[in-house]
Amino acid sequence: MEEFVSPVYGVRAVPVEKVRANSYNPNIVPPPEMKLLEKSIWEDGYTMPCVCYYIPEEDVYELVDGYHRYMVLKTSQRIYEREKGMLPVSVIDKDLSNRMASTIRHNRARGVHSVELMTQIVSELKKSGVTDNWIMQNIGMDRDELLRLKQVSGLAELFADRNFSIPDRSEDEPFRKG
Repeated sequence: MEEFVSPVYGVRAVPVEKVRANSYNPNIVPPPEMKLLEKSIWEDGYTMPCVCYYIPEEDVYELVDGYHRYMVLKTSQRIYEREKGMLPVSVIDKDLSNRMASTIRHNRARGVHSVELMTQIVSELKKSGVTDNWIMQNIGMDRDELLRLKQVSGLAELFADRNFSIPDRSEDEPFRKG
């Protein structure tokens, strides 16, 4: 019996032009999260390969998981140039029904963020001295979400520098009336 080797040990760089989306992925990422994904890939690089099935007759890699990482490479000129048009891919060899099941498992396994843990993270970041703008820009939160998490925390210290709102101005700018 042949020993199983996980596909991630065989990651390959594939020209993005040889990759195509599948027709069955139900996962949708809203624009703010897509923007955050682009920022994440720009700041950290590709840290996870896309999962594909190789179709030798067409010399094409069909996505099983990683559609949004693939789209970032196709739509972000700066990332496309830095990555030289190459997408990191691990390949699985499964029939269509098992590829579909794999897509759903990958999507569902990502889960959702816990409000309690996100509140704790925001609290720790504020205690470390980062600004609301830094949190919004680097964690991909909008003003309302950050305000809600600060309110949920019940910690008055998170509002020590604010009058229970998050300003539209940069925190580095002095406050100006009118």
